[in-house]
Amino acid sequence: MSRRNYTEVTEFILLGLTSHPELRVVFFVLFLVVYTVTVVGNLGMIVLIKIDSRLHTPMYFFLSSLSVLDLCFSTNVTPKMLENFLSEKKTISYSGCLVQCYVVIAVVLTEHCMLSVMAYDRYMAICNPLLYSCKMSKSVCIRLIIIPYVYGFLLSVMETLRTYNLSFCSANEINHFYCADPPLIKLACSDTYSKELSMYIVAGYSNVQSLLIILTSYMFILVAILRSRSAEGRKKAFSTCGSHLTVVTIFYGTLLCMYLRRPTEESVEQGKMVAVFYTTVIPMLNPMIYSLRNKDVKEALRKAIGRQSLSK
Repeated sequence: MSRRNYTEVTEFILLGLTSHPELRVVFFVLFLVVYTVTVVGNLGMIVLIKIDSRLHTPMYFFLSSLSVLDLCFSTNVTPKMLENFLSEKKTISYSGCLVQCYVVIAVVLTEHCMLSVMAYDRYMAICNPLLYSCKMSKSVCIRLIIIPYVYGFLLSVMETLRTYNLSFCSANEINHFYCADPPLIKLACSDTYSKELSMYIVAGYSNVQSLLIILTSYMFILVAILRSRSAEGRKKAFSTCGSHLTVVTIFYGTLLCMYLRRPTEESVEQGKMVAVFYTTVIPMLNPMIYSLRNKDVKEALRKAIGRQSLSK
């Protein structure tokens, strides 16, 4: 029987983060501030990299792509969450829910690959500095940007279609603040085995293959740093790698908490708390981590602010 022949759900109700009315305004203000800082920080990073010629290197090219992904992720989730804090009718259409699912999965998978690409870039810069400009040419960098996007957004189509093929009969309350796979699976009235298996395989494979690339790259980087006789060179290498490692640790730690477990009631509740950090806080923190720990970015920001002051 076709899914369309017996599904009755045309919209879902997002239960959100809290059922206490007195907390909704507080949460609205808090997450509005977080979202504003996220947009300003990531857009600022993109513009800064664009206007400062010293930042026209592969590392910052990939960093600007990471900022684009963080903007997409946060904008896909946060505006609807803010709307629901102030609305009595906390609904999202069936098609809107699928779009949210699609964007979340696509961005997460693309970011997996992007972090791997950034680790490979650091490996080439530190371990093969003489070949770096040749091996990481503009055309190579463009391909290294395109491949993660194609991988993430195509695989997300397959995963979203599996969600589309699930049947939702009468239960339509999603115990989450956005449309995510685990709470959606709990609402399905058809067999979810294929969808759950696919979700675990995709999440597990993406985590493992990208982590292997990152760990392998940093093993070679560590050996190269330890062999280096230049204290200044070691300091610079640790500085640029430290920012990336911080982002990787936060990113994969929260992902493992979110997806590599069965969608039980308890795991969904815990997942909401982790998802708050993952969908709103991490996109805000990433540009801060890279700017506060990076002398080039800080210097470019000072010069940009100085030019703005002089123009007035």
